Amino acid sequence: MKFIVSSSLLLKQLQSISGVLSTNNTLPILDNFLFELADTEIKISASDLETTMTSRINADKAEGQGSVAIPARILVDTLKTFSDIPVTLDIDPGNFGVTLIAGEGKYRLAGQNGEEYPQVPPIEDSAAISIEADVLYEAISKTIFAASNDDLRPVMAGVFCELSAEGTTFVATDAHKLVRYRRPDVVAADTATLILPKKPLNQLRHILAHGGDPVQIEYSDTNARFTFRNIIMTCRLIEGKYPNYSAVIPANNPNKMTVDRQPFLNAIKRVSIFSNQTTYQVKFKIAGSELTLSAEDLDYSNEARERLTCHYEGTDLEIGFNSKFLVEMLNNLDTDQVMLEMSEPNRAGLISPVNSESTEEDILMLVMPVMLNS
Repeated sequence: MKFIVSSSLLLKQLQSISGVLSTNNTLPILDNFLFELADTEIKISASDLETTMTSRINADKAEGQGSVAIPARILVDTLKTFSDIPVTLDIDPGNFGVTLIAGEGKYRLAGQNGEEYPQVPPIEDSAAISIEADVLYEAISKTIFAASNDDLRPVMAGVFCELSAEGTTFVATDAHKLVRYRRPDVVAADTATLILPKKPLNQLRHILAHGGDPVQIEYSDTNARFTFRNIIMTCRLIEGKYPNYSAVIPANNPNKMTVDRQPFLNAIKRVSIFSNQTTYQVKFKIAGSELTLSAEDLDYSNEARERLTCHYEGTDLEIGFNSKFLVEMLNNLDTDQVMLEMSEPNRAGLISPVNSESTEEDILMLVMPVMLNS
């Protein structure tokens, strides 16, 4: 088994799937890429058992067929040192030793039998939907940051996806913040709910960043498969019942503040430097058309105060928020202005974009308040 391929093409494909590899694999063979050769097509796979990514490229020249597992780190590190030159990979069918020839250099790696590499689970009784790459990219980017990192609540450590004939909704929450992203233009023939893990979604987001073709998604009760150009990603879904997110979104919010997003974001960043570095609390005092942001750290006698002009409808209000959550949310909105809707100092605030260019995008972000220092 032997093939010749461009070093830069091969490196690009390996880098696009290498993010799925884990540093603490239970199976040593998962530290390898699986190469499968048939005619001139090379199928390359990477897996951590939960998620498998495969890419297909064509060799410039190929002899024989079969499969071999090649150590991932040493192969990628070696290819990074080459300019765009042809490289030859020659695999010994007896001991699966790999000889890499590039220019005047010859390098030997210890490969393993590709048949021992875990197989991708089949997706049985599946349904399918097609989503434009840029739409899916936005949906992932604008929700994934709000997903929980708590291993004790695995259902909240992913992004919840509701598919129906009325549209598609993506939700992520960690109980302190929540993001709901709706697309009425993305419809499915059958109603379904999926909880997608963060790791494969992050890998998918990196691939989709270049946009272009639609993404084909097949899903069952246990697995989902994403096909985009020459890359296929199969992942295990998170099992369990997602919390009733609609119940925590307050319906009646009479106090509405509209403010320029970028100055608001910059002011929060500045003021939060002076906040308590445990709570990151920033206090909002809203009266008339004036918003006063303030923070203090009593342990170090640090204090900051800044005033902004806003448009406000409602009664005068003082409320505290975790500035880190607000910064994350405002960074993931792209409109010039945002609206913050509130009711009471102890109830959640809702952030939404104002005059969004995308009429098909419906974004709502919820942030829980923090108790104000007396």
